[in-house]
Amino acid sequence: MELRALRYFVTVADELHFGRAAERLHIAQPAVSQQIARLERELGVRLLDRSPRLVRLTAAGQRVLDAARRTLAAAAEVQVAAGQVTTTVRIGTAAGLTARLERGIDALRERAPEFDVVLVDLPIEARLNALRQGDLDLALTRGVRSVPGLTVLPTWTERLFAVVSQRHPAADRPAVGLAELAGDTLRVPAREHDVSLHDAVVLALHETGLCPKAGRPTGTLQDTIVEVGSDPRSWTVLPADQVAEIRSTRVRFLPLDPAITIVGSVVVAADKASSAAECVVATFRDDATS
Repeated sequence: MELRALRYFVTVADELHFGRAAERLHIAQPAVSQQIARLERELGVRLLDRSPRLVRLTAAGQRVLDAARRTLAAAAEVQVAAGQVTTTVRIGTAAGLTARLERGIDALRERAPEFDVVLVDLPIEARLNALRQGDLDLALTRGVRSVPGLTVLPTWTERLFAVVSQRHPAADRPAVGLAELAGDTLRVPAREHDVSLHDAVVLALHETGLCPKAGRPTGTLQDTIVEVGSDPRSWTVLPADQVAEIRSTRVRFLPLDPAITIVGSVVVAADKASSAAECVVATFRDDATS
């Protein structure tokens, strides 16, 4: 049994979606499916119930998931004991934070060149749970205001952009109002997958009194861009950092007018909210010129 297969299984269990798991692992989806199938054959049990629209853990899968997490944690401890890792900072992250992470990590290394970084891409709830359990040292989040047992340190602000097809009537405008999009189908993440972005969009619409037609929840970022790009009467919303990473000619990114923003934060364990945490916050803030 390979650690790789356990890591793939844990990732699918966190996402309950093979496409999102593959995106997090930076591999093709069939490779994930093959590893899970191989692991199930080795163990002689079905770990996941699959249907075209739903993935969920079986009872055996839940038991194996707990053991797999312990095994991966133990493997990391072996690496530390072998001297493979010196000072390690484990950062929980998500899609659309590449540039901010690069700037922050470079700034941290200027202060402590010897430390190592481990980035762990998890859905928001899994990210916060890993922080509570001590599996992460800090987490970057969007739209999180308070979390029981954790300290939320507001760090940056991102503007939200409407994402529309290049064939959408508003595609060539410099900005767009929510009222102009109210007649189109809105695609947002399911609340359980990205509660902060989901709630930020819903709250903004509620405050304007608008109620656009809701489409099915978005999946992976790649799928969302392709789907919205193919449908000139649908739209979604993404934060600025995430927009900056997308290289597609099928969609346009329009600032919302009036502006709607979402706050990004560094989250740490309550007992680690110290001057060291404030130092980390400083490294992930926006540049003075941005």
